[in-house]
Parts: sequence; C-alpha cells; structure tokens
Amino acid sequence: MRYALVYLSVLPSAGKWLLALLALFAALASVTAAAETHQPWKKPDYALVLDAYELNPLDWQRIVSDRRIAGFIGKASDGLPQQYCADRTSLCGAQWRKYSVSRELYHTRRALAKVLGLKWGSYHLGRAGDPELQALHYVQYARPQSDEVIVLDIEDYDDAEFMSLEEAERFVTALYGHLDRYPLLYTNHRTARHIAENREQYPLLSRLRLWYARYKEDIGDVFPMGNWDGYTLWQFAYGGNCNSKSCPYRVEGAPHNIDVNVAPVSVGALKKAWPFDGLHDEKPPTQDEKSLLAAGAADSPDGKKHSDFVADPDYNPGKLPPGTVAIPSPRDDQVSDSEKTDKLTTSSAGNKDSTADNCEKKEDALESDDLAAPC
Repeated sequence: MRYALVYLSVLPSAGKWLLALLALFAALASVTAAAETHQPWKKPDYALVLDAYELNPLDWQRIVSDRRIAGFIGKASDGLPQQYCADRTSLCGAQWRKYSVSRELYHTRRALAKVLGLKWGSYHLGRAGDPELQALHYVQYARPQSDEVIVLDIEDYDDAEFMSLEEAERFVTALYGHLDRYPLLYTNHRTARHIAENREQYPLLSRLRLWYARYKEDIGDVFPMGNWDGYTLWQFAYGGNCNSKSCPYRVEGAPHNIDVNVAPVSVGALKKAWPFDGLHDEKPPTQDEKSLLAAGAADSPDGKKHSDFVADPDYNPGKLPPGTVAIPSPRDDQVSDSEKTDKLTTSSAGNKDSTADNCEKKEDALESDDLAAPC
C-alpha cells in the first residue's frame, strides 16, 4: 500500500515531465521542418544535386571538389524522337546532327560523372504529342541503368507546348512498362499544387516523388500542399535567380545558369536513397480541399517559371544554317496521320508570327530544345 501511495504521488510529477518532453519533441520537429523549408542549402550537412543540359559548360574536377555535391541529373530526351535525315546539307540534316551530338554528349557526361563518384540521373522534357512514343524515346536515348534516377519534367500543366497531365499519366504508365520503375516528377509550384488538389484525377502523378522547382527562400507557408510529406529534391537556383552579382549558391566549375538542387538529407543518406524508387503513400483529398475545389479556388502563376527559359540560344530551326539547302515540305492536308506521328511535333500550336516574336525576346535563353521548337 505504501508503494502504491508513493507511485501515485510521483505520477503527477512524471506526467509533467512527459508533457515537457512531448513539447520538446514537437519543438524539435518544428525546427527540423523549418530547416527543410527555409534556405536549406545553407545547411552544410545537406546534400546538393546539379542538373544541366548540353549547352552548360562543365569543369568536372572543380565541380566534384565541392563535397556537398552528391549527384548529377542530365537532360536526356526532349519530346518525340528526332526524325533521321541523311542529307547533311539540309535543315533536317543539321537537326539530326545536333540531336546525335547531344545524345553522345549525354552518355560521355554520364561516364565521367560516375567515374568521379557522383550519382547519376536523367530527365525527359515532356512535350505535346504521343506520350507512349515519348516514353520509348526516353528509354532508347538515356538507356537508364537500375542505379540511376529517372525523371519526367512537366514544365506547365496548361501550356499547349508541353505534355498535358493526362498525357503525363500515360507516359508514367508506359515508362513503368519498359523499366518496371516509376520516375520522379519535376515540376513547379503551380503545377504541383494543381496535381495535389486534383489527385483523384491523377492517381500516378500525385504519388510520384517530387522534384520541386521553387525559387523562394522559404516554402513553409505553401508546402507540402496536403499531398506530399516533403520534397525529394528542391531546385532553388537557376538562370533566373543566379547571375554574376548574386546567387543562392555558387558552383565552382559551372556557369551561373546551372540548376542547383538541395536534398534535406546528408550526402551519405542521399546516396543510399538514390535512385528514389517507388511511390509515396496515397493521400485522399480532405473535405476542406474538396470544398475549395468545388468553389473554384484561383490558381495564379507564381512569377517566372523555369519554362520561361526553355530555348536554344545557338540554333534556330526556323532559319537555314549557312550553306544549307531547304527541302520543301508537303502541305499539311496532304500528310497522313501516321506520317504526322512520325515527324517531330514538339512545337506549340499557335500563330507562327507571334512565336517568332516571342523567340526574339528570349535573350536570356538557358535551356536547349533538342527537338526543333520553332525558335
């Protein structure tokens, strides 16, 4: 009886300690969450990953001198496959040579990166057009190995130039059929939020691990949008917010327009988790989210998007390279549907004159369009 009385007298005190410990754990969790959403690239124990396209010049020895850089994701395929053209003096011949050189450069970079100890990955830039054919194109172009990250890049969900979300669902299904693996989803905040709010409509996209493109110092007030527990990678620096005067993070051996990403884990943990296979748990929308959707919640753009910089500064397929000869194209109404499918159709629909005007305005173009968009 005496021991029982002692136990009862101690219990309230122990309860207070227990509550204090729970409060401490909650505070620590809050601090950890803040570290992952507020300038995590400033934490020296968090890993970094670079991603690049073929026109980014790279000094690999200087890049790997930064021990925080654990991985590299290279641009692989872009839209539909390039049509083969043997006539080296024609415009289509120039396009084929550029495509072939880009593909060889991709595989050379992959070999170098792996020899230097970096984890490797690749991404496919999704454009309007047959998503099953694009999935096959990606597999044949990148030849992904089992230890490599695979990524679908969706630049915007309502731009006719890029792959729609319905097409993206089909792309993911087709890619899984080829590789028995699911890709990461690279996209901006606006598109990620739309997928999260409509995740019953996009059961695959909403469960892919997220590579989040957001050029803010803090995302704690908008992320993870009820769908993702957190980001796998956060692209925080690109050509739009990094120049010779200021940059969130300088990468030795790479130009200012290199894309830099942070992972909220150590280098060792990131390499162990790479290539981030699998889907995250399904999270059905809450009643509040459904109510907001039914009310037609506004979905406004968030400033400049990464896709604003998707252009090729070195090549304009709308103009003939010096010394080349143009091959007249058949009229559109004389071309069969199957022939149209076989051709490169990565350009966006719309007025060609306005497209040309837009191309002239893209003076800060950073990323290459391999497959001949009309710019």
